[in-house]
Amino acid sequence: MPGPEIRVFQVAESTVRLDAYLVGQCSGLSRSRLQTLIEQGYISVNGSGAKASQRLNIGDRIQVSLPSPQVVSLVAEPIPVDIVYEDDDVIVVDKPAGMTVHPVPGHTSRTLVNALLAHCPGLADFGDTMRPGVVHRLDKDTSGLMIVAKNSSAQQHLINQFKARLVVKGYLVMVRGKLSPARGVIEAPVGRDPFNRKRMGVVGGGKEARTSYRVKQYVGDCTLLEVITETGRTHQIRVHLSAIGCPVVGDPVYGTKSAYVKRQFVHAYRLGFRLPTDGEYREFTCELPSDLRLALELMDGS
Repeated sequence: MPGPEIRVFQVAESTVRLDAYLVGQCSGLSRSRLQTLIEQGYISVNGSGAKASQRLNIGDRIQVSLPSPQVVSLVAEPIPVDIVYEDDDVIVVDKPAGMTVHPVPGHTSRTLVNALLAHCPGLADFGDTMRPGVVHRLDKDTSGLMIVAKNSSAQQHLINQFKARLVVKGYLVMVRGKLSPARGVIEAPVGRDPFNRKRMGVVGGGKEARTSYRVKQYVGDCTLLEVITETGRTHQIRVHLSAIGCPVVGDPVYGTKSAYVKRQFVHAYRLGFRLPTDGEYREFTCELPSDLRLALELMDGS
């Protein structure tokens, strides 16, 4: 398989945003696609990580590494899915840990979208070909509630709610250490780790991120939290809690592995939004899955 395509540009004018500059230089790439590539670390300015909004200076050297294209077809797969709520516009599901939300290079089947396409074939008729109906995501190893739109108007309605920060997203999270005070807010910018593009971190120039928490109970040397994310940055909960010295139990990337659970102890247990159908506010909850319930029992008794 061929390697990535490398494009290099030398800036001849200043006070231009990076993403706007690249739109004029990279034919065939949309502004949103370029912003995604910047966020994922495929685009650098003078050898360093970049932001879509940063202003360029004359002489800046921009390198764009375009990942090799992979042909992926989306197929329906009869995979059982726990549907919490459904109407003509939306589906609310309780996603199990270990399931990726949508196909990505290297993981093209047995995703949530594959499963929902078998349940609702109409998903294939609108939106992104690989992410039809998807308006937000959970990490592969995070379990819990997700909402998926069933048509384009409902999708835009939900996207607008997320952008306006009107969607309530609550999580149950176990962290190492006895977190104090019992309530708090973490405000720290989150962005791509300049030394490892597969990781996120609290970095200067990152995107605004705000996480609030409330202690539910102390469990041995750990703390069970209810966490509300007011922004939706990649790995936000795990990055923020690690940054204050209380990494998520079972998180091998920002914390440490656990003898009690084989994945990060993060469960999206609460989701509130307005239904696209009639604007009614609805809130849904789901219990801890069996692996996290067992981990909680074992930790509480140890």
